[in-house]
Amino acid sequence: MWADWLGRLKAVDPTAIVLTHAHSDHAFGLAQGAACPVYATDETWSLIKRFPLADRRRVEPRHPFRIGRITFEAFAVAHSLRAPAVGYRIKSGRLTVFYVPDLAAIRDRAEALQGVALYVGDGATVTRSMVRRRGHDLIGHVTVGAQLAWCGEEGVKRAIFTHCGSEIVRSDARGIEARIRKLGLEQGVEARVASDGLSLQHVLAFC
Repeated sequence: MWADWLGRLKAVDPTAIVLTHAHSDHAFGLAQGAACPVYATDETWSLIKRFPLADRRRVEPRHPFRIGRITFEAFAVAHSLRAPAVGYRIKSGRLTVFYVPDLAAIRDRAEALQGVALYVGDGATVTRSMVRRRGHDLIGHVTVGAQLAWCGEEGVKRAIFTHCGSEIVRSDARGIEARIRKLGLEQGVEARVASDGLSLQHVLAFC
């Protein structure tokens, strides 16, 4: 999976890259380097230390940092023991979004989701839990249904699910969209599935 964006950064031409964790489908597109600053936690940097990245920026959870006019704040999430992950509160003006593509749980969840207008979450599974326990730690992927329940509890009114697994990808598009919309409505959340071509303008319109 990691090769899907390897060698394509010049076409995208980002001004910055912010990593959530070092699993191959999230970070290994950087194996040939990047011309822009890359932001990541110490745990992630330790796993991709051999990548030829000239401008490495350190992310410390719960310490906000700015890229242009946008503020990012990393929150630790449970997902993997080998590749510890974070999600990000992303704030621009009065709009706050929380982005977390892979997780089993959010640590400090109430603070992470406080005042969030849009939750962008993990679409690996809709209702069949992929969370497992290793000792005292949770790993894997929580369901869309559980994430919508979190949103409902924390007052987040809109959610989009990305990084989708086979339960979504192999389903009829209209049917799965309706199913997720229904799960959202049960929690008082307007929910949808991300799709190819979805732009920042579409997301802002959704908000």
